[in-house]
Order: sequence, then C-alpha cells, then structure tokens
Amino acid sequence: MLFDSHVHLNDSDLFPIAEELIQRAIQAGTTHFHVIGYDVVTNLRAIELANKYPTVYMALGYHPTAAKDILPADLHLLEEQLLHPKCVAIGECGLDYYWDKENEQIQKSVFQFQIELANKTKKPLVIHMRDSAHDTLEMLKKYKHSSTQGIMHCYSGSVEMVRDFLDQNMYISLAGPVTFKNARVPKEVAMHIPMDRFLIETDSPWLAPMPYRGKQNEPSYLPYIAQEIASMRNLSYEEFAQITFENTCRLLKISI
Repeated sequence: MLFDSHVHLNDSDLFPIAEELIQRAIQAGTTHFHVIGYDVVTNLRAIELANKYPTVYMALGYHPTAAKDILPADLHLLEEQLLHPKCVAIGECGLDYYWDKENEQIQKSVFQFQIELANKTKKPLVIHMRDSAHDTLEMLKKYKHSSTQGIMHCYSGSVEMVRDFLDQNMYISLAGPVTFKNARVPKEVAMHIPMDRFLIETDSPWLAPMPYRGKQNEPSYLPYIAQEIASMRNLSYEEFAQITFENTCRLLKISI
C-alpha cells in the first residue's frame, strides 16, 4: 500500500474525474490520499471528497500565491473547517517568491496565521517553499512551537538545508522530480532523508514522474516514485512502501 501524502484531487483538472482517478490509483497500489486545499474553493472540494471517500483525508489552508486574496472572513472560516474530523493538517501554506514577488509581507502574514493555528490545534503544517528557503526556515524558527510538526512538501531546497528543516520537527516529502534523469539535487536529498521522516507524494496534477514527465499527473503514478527511491536506498519496493505509509499515518495521526 502507498499513501499519496500530497495530491490535488480538488484541483479543477482532477475534481470532475476524482472517482476514476481514485479507482485507478487503488488498482495501482496507491490506496490512501491526503488531498491538499490551497484556497477557499479547493478547501470546500477537499471536504466534499473526504466526506465521500473513506481513504481520503485532507489538509485545509491558503497557498502563498492565494494570500493576497484572503479576507478576514476566510481566516475565520478556515478555523471552523479545521474542526472537521478528517482534516488532519493545515496547508498548503508557506512562501513563494517565484510566482509572486510583489506580496511578500502579505504572504508572511497569512503564513504566520497558519503556523499559529497549527500550534493551537496541534495539527501538522503542509509547507510550500519556492525560492524562499531562508525566509521559510526563519519563520518556522520564530513562530512555530517546537512540538508542532509538518511536511516540507515536494522539497526543492538544498541538501545542506535538509538538516535545518529536520531540526524544526519537519518531515521531508519528495515527488516526481526525483525520477528525472538530470535531477541531481533531489536524488542527493533522497539519500540524506532519515527513513523515519521520509514521505512521498505525486502533487497531482503537476510534476508527473518518468515515464509520464510533461503529462498530467495522477496518484496512480506514485509507485514510479516509490520504486525509484527504494532502488536508490537499497530497499525493496515493499519495504519502502511500508515505511512511508507508516510515516504518513504517524504524522497525520491516522489509525489504519
């Protein structure tokens, strides 16, 4: 069994065919799904999917590129939605200076709000970090309680910073890029993540692994990522699948 720790079945491209994608994934061995919200609409869709499918869990939150559009009422709504029994994390939140260079302070404010919510609710954070590694780390150091955990989703930082995020009580998740032939840094990172902090994800509908690179991604492709990393770490596919499944359940406090 595999647990897709970060998938957007609530995205406009996947939501209409979620039933088909879930069935195809289960047949391929991806049996459990952590559906990640990133704005008001996708949070509502994540709730709908979690209500409908037994093995779908969700994170609810506001992506840094959505931060500029978030109103005080949206922050209050998020606090209420986090009470849902299948909401197991907060996010996707963080900082993104690649897609939005103009609203750094707004991003930081919305991120801080979600970090403090995680401290309060004891739910882990799902963190998006793009061209913002230093600021992301500094905000975790400044605002996050040491006991609050989280996921560095689709980690794209340096090998050297892996230890910094582990020290912040974070798990490290890798996605399709680790299967790319020229992906030197993700492959290096994969060799440095402690096995008890290792998660895998598809980030569907984006970042499809080889041999589907460039196509729309889906959770049935997660085995390609698992097999690549298992081979690199000299583990069997079954061993690595079990380790990452158990890691995801432990972090998200899910009993299977």
